[in-house]
Amino acid sequence: MSRIPSTQALRALESFARHGTVWQAADELNLTRSAVSHQLRLLERDLGFRLMNRIGTRVELTPQGLAYAIDVRRALAVISGSATRNAARGVTGALTVSCPPGFASSWLCTRIGSFSDAFPDVIVSVVTPRRLDDVSNPDVDVFITFGLGNQPGMEVELLKEVEFTPLCSPILLNRREGMDTPQALLSATLLHLTDFADWEMWFHLSGLPTEAAQTGIRFSDMNLVYAAALGAQGVAMGDEFICQQAMATGLLIRPFDLALRSPRSYFMVVPPEKADNPASAAFRGWLRAELPQE
Repeated sequence: MSRIPSTQALRALESFARHGTVWQAADELNLTRSAVSHQLRLLERDLGFRLMNRIGTRVELTPQGLAYAIDVRRALAVISGSATRNAARGVTGALTVSCPPGFASSWLCTRIGSFSDAFPDVIVSVVTPRRLDDVSNPDVDVFITFGLGNQPGMEVELLKEVEFTPLCSPILLNRREGMDTPQALLSATLLHLTDFADWEMWFHLSGLPTEAAQTGIRFSDMNLVYAAALGAQGVAMGDEFICQQAMATGLLIRPFDLALRSPRSYFMVVPPEKADNPASAAFRGWLRAELPQE
């Protein structure tokens, strides 16, 4: 074959190979079924070998067709990746992101490398605020905050709502021979972030006296709370979102099904004067794309 097949025909083959049906490929490509079938027939003619076998009303790829479709998929991925990389080369500059310590260490810092891979000419700095909803730092381009989202004059976008639930180390659970009911917390060491509010709300939800939540150890940083919980020093009121990895690996265990929907959430906050910064726009798009994967 002396000429390269049409891109539309190659995309039709790649889509058909993934979905296995003409109608699903047609839906994905916004074409009619007859148009997809026509593209596949033209491709067969141009290639000079059979791509598909027709078995009754069913159509399936031949071994040659499947091997060719795999090669086409790789080629299209290279083309797409090249476009993304070269488009990203146009985004340059410095970007400073402010993020709560717990969100930064448990989520952002485990993924930020993919942003740098996509936008290699952007120099990223990640800082942590003194307050979880602080947006006062003039050097910051994008704030990730934990609060009520009431920042007048800023562009505010909800990122993630949060549920809190008691979390503890399996070592502590074994040491106490389990926690069958919430009443077991009345004799446990409670770990708090700055104040007693989260534990008081959970105690109220579970029917326990709220004043019983005003005991234990208070920390100024969520990372310190989780460090103490991981070290079997007590039971933390855990953010299920940023603790998901520790929960998935069994480092932290959820002893009760009862969870508390927090009145506070994670927000992305951008000062209006920073909104047109290309590096800021690139980071915001990357963050939106990453979060739904959780």
